[in-house]
Amino acid sequence: MSGFFVDWNGDLRSTDDPGGGYSCEIDLPVRYVAVKNKIGVTIHEATLYRNQADLDKARITATLVPGSKSWGSPKEGY
Repeated sequence: MSGFFVDWNGDLRSTDDPGGGYSCEIDLPVRYVAVKNKIGVTIHEATLYRNQADLDKARITATLVPGSKSWGSPKEGY
């Protein structure tokens, strides 16, 4: 199942292409996304939004970013 989640910078990301060399593990019944690094450690947890209707219902207005966008924060110069 694909969908979307909000990263720690407030950007919207696709579970299919989270970027940063990360992958997503999804628990659909509880709408949970675990973003994992290359060795399988969870580095971020988020709510799964399956589609635009879910985002609208939750009033999420974050901008969808490509996986090529860094996970670093603007404060860190990324």
